[in-house]
Amino acid sequence: MKSKILSNLIIGAGPAGLATAGRLRKMNIPFEILEQSDKIANAWHHHYDRLHLHTVNEFSHLPHMNFPEGFPIYVPKRELVKYYEYYATHYEIKPHFNQTVNSIKKSGDNWKVQTSSGQTFLAENVIIATGKNRVENKPKWKGQDQFRGDLVHSRNYKNPKPFLGQKVLVVGMGNTGAEIALDLSEFNVETYISVRSPVSIVPRDVNGRPVQITAKKMAKLPFGLGDWLGIQIRRFLIGDLTKYGLKTDPTPPAVLLRETGKTSVIDIGTVAAIKAGKIKVLPDIEGFYGSGIQFKNGEKIDFDTVILATGYHAQVEDFVENVSGLFDKNNLPKFPIGQGAQKGLFFVGFDNYKLGGILGTIYDDSETVAEAIQKNQ
Repeated sequence: MKSKILSNLIIGAGPAGLATAGRLRKMNIPFEILEQSDKIANAWHHHYDRLHLHTVNEFSHLPHMNFPEGFPIYVPKRELVKYYEYYATHYEIKPHFNQTVNSIKKSGDNWKVQTSSGQTFLAENVIIATGKNRVENKPKWKGQDQFRGDLVHSRNYKNPKPFLGQKVLVVGMGNTGAEIALDLSEFNVETYISVRSPVSIVPRDVNGRPVQITAKKMAKLPFGLGDWLGIQIRRFLIGDLTKYGLKTDPTPPAVLLRETGKTSVIDIGTVAAIKAGKIKVLPDIEGFYGSGIQFKNGEKIDFDTVILATGYHAQVEDFVENVSGLFDKNNLPKFPIGQGAQKGLFFVGFDNYKLGGILGTIYDDSETVAEAIQKNQ
């Protein structure tokens, strides 16, 4: 393996790596795949227990294999993991496990990939499928080191059991923060959520119909009518949350996604819990003290645990040399196909601006990349 030049080397055996591998296998194009863990779709094994996809199953499957008949509209984590493992078996995707990539460097006309185990791989093409959620984002606040409670990132949250009888603050109200706060509140954990800026919230379903399907249809309407309708639906079903401490981002949800890459919070019950007083909204954090947190409104509250639902970084620059011109304003690769100094590099699953969610992005990107590789054979 060390001296052989591979045609295609995929980095990551999560959904993006699997989608690309599945397409290449279908085209009879050879590849190898490296995975830093010992599992297929490792991150999905470790997500919190109650997690279901927020995107409907018809837009969330991998290439060439729909979900089995009878799967729920919103696929639960456990079933999704089984599906990914079956997909790998079906398409004979056999990663080299426990291979953390340390560097990807140009070597003549090829790319040299070095791993922490000391192995070196040479490849004509390298497909980076490490995802947007590779490295935890952990903000720092003054006094944080003096906090005597527990401070954990949401990646380590599984279920409410360890927090029963505690007072818990969730920091951040993206989809993960909103759902973790809901999960805690449903088990009568005293739950608070710190929200720094205005939030865009949309219901997951309207009258039993997935909003994602409706949004895709509204996006085709002329004269910005779909954006206007999105605002009306949100106003009617979510309402004004100002008196609960939440400001609403006035931008239409679809525009917010297209222009900033920010996804609206898909509400599955958090808003009702906030209105019922089961989740209390607090402003941005000023700093920590020994037993708790001071907020920017001057309020000080003691907490047993703080859960950071503060997102992630892709940090492709950690292991790819010469990233000049590669990134967009969100520090993500601009295009699936590398140009110039990045020719021969491909990026799957980093586009932040599509209505279909990350799994929809993976489906589209993997097709673009596989077809480009096939064309250049």
